[in-house]
Amino acid sequence: MTDSNSPADLPDGVRQALDITKRGCAELLVEADWIAKLTRSARTGQPLRIKLGLDPTAPDIHIGHTVVLNKLRQLQDLGHTVIFLIGDFTSRIGDPSGRNATRPPLTLEQIKTNAETYYAQASLVLDPQKTEIRYNSEWSEPLGADGMIRLAAKYTLARLLERDDFTKRFKEGVPIAMHELLYPLMQGYDSVALKSDLELGGTDQKFNLLVGRELQREYGQEPQCILTMPLLEGLDGVEKMSKSKGNYIGIQEPPATMFAKLLSISDTLMWRYFELLSFRPMSEIAALKAEVQAGRNPKDAKVMLAREIVTRFHSAVAADAAEADFALRASGGIPDDIPELRLSLPEGGLALPQALKQAGLVPSTAEGVRMIEQRGVRIDGTVADDRTLKLAAGTVVLQVGKRKFARVTLG
Repeated sequence: MTDSNSPADLPDGVRQALDITKRGCAELLVEADWIAKLTRSARTGQPLRIKLGLDPTAPDIHIGHTVVLNKLRQLQDLGHTVIFLIGDFTSRIGDPSGRNATRPPLTLEQIKTNAETYYAQASLVLDPQKTEIRYNSEWSEPLGADGMIRLAAKYTLARLLERDDFTKRFKEGVPIAMHELLYPLMQGYDSVALKSDLELGGTDQKFNLLVGRELQREYGQEPQCILTMPLLEGLDGVEKMSKSKGNYIGIQEPPATMFAKLLSISDTLMWRYFELLSFRPMSEIAALKAEVQAGRNPKDAKVMLAREIVTRFHSAVAADAAEADFALRASGGIPDDIPELRLSLPEGGLALPQALKQAGLVPSTAEGVRMIEQRGVRIDGTVADDRTLKLAAGTVVLQVGKRKFARVTLG
């Protein structure tokens, strides 16, 4: 590319677009190329083509997944074309990125079901009217054996083995199936087929994104730029957000649950969430951070963040209710909307630890005993610290911790 503008010399619109692109990103490759693309787009009025490819390996997404979607929406709002690419073909191969073993491919039915659910949830972030939905089977299946061989001829085995997970598995003697080597090639070919100007992905996808850049060059296209976004830490602030680790916030969780989880993050992690999840200008976030450092209660900032996220995935009314619910729980009050159930009453009464387990408030009676001993259990708002207590006939509200409630009728 020939444009050589430096950030200091850029027109205001291009500089703003560059700032929005780089906000919270892990890496932008190659920045000079992206500046040139933005400058050309501003001059010609031709929107850039921005691609995100996703293999629908699971039907549900959490807010960690929305870090990349947020970036897409920001670029979409600048007027560029967003391509939401569903890897219905590559899902059948299975991407081993970040894994040390082969990932099982999905069935066509699993792919279809997951893709529909995934896009419906992604549309809570993206503007569906301005999103181009594509499936890579459109161009991957017509390739056939001849096309696949021609594609494979454009990349070397040595280059493929530079990928970290392949290198580790090769050194450790862990099998690498031949079809796995095709995955980065097929993902790269997606960029050729779509003529993408920019491809987004997590930091664990950097190698695959670079393959796309090189293949575009091989096919005589202008190479795409690459924008990698960091993997969001979960509620614990240590591990990346994951449903399997239990440190996640699902975007379809109830508003009150989502709100309470966001209020539970540390004061330090809060700013990371602001940068990657909030749509507030960075100048506004910086001012808020300065206020907190000057003595303002960090909880005020967390409430602002929680309200923004809950409003995005539910509504402003839901955010109001979630905030009120959180305040009620924090003051020891009992929310109105809690699960109600009926339990059978054995002769002599139902032991409290057993009642907690049957009500779904603890996973086991042993955990129930532990919570009672730690004074984490309440009956009708009063702490219950007697592990031998037996409940009699009637209706009571059982509470474990600050968030778990159940209205139980025994009889």
